[in-house]
Amino acid sequence: MKSMKAIFGVCVVLIISTFITAPIQVWAKSSINKNAKGLAIKGYDPVAYFTLGKPVAGKKKFEYKWQDAIWRFANEDHLNLFKSDPEKYAPQYGGY
Repeated sequence: MKSMKAIFGVCVVLIISTFITAPIQVWAKSSINKNAKGLAIKGYDPVAYFTLGKPVAGKKKFEYKWQDAIWRFANEDHLNLFKSDPEKYAPQYGGY
């Protein structure tokens, strides 16, 4: 009887640990949310949210490909800021 309780306890721990770690693994592997054209955040400038505090449409001439998505920026300064530290400016959890 004691061995059955021990086996049951181990199974419960394994099941719980699976539910705790599975979402973390999904987040780590998730890609950037993009539209059919491959644009991240629908073509809006991710840096503008930090520098201007509002959404600004990016321009095609200021594009940068990162993590299999196309990012657009309002100007060259924003493009360069993003290139220097994409994780700082990209939306959390891939923009989902």
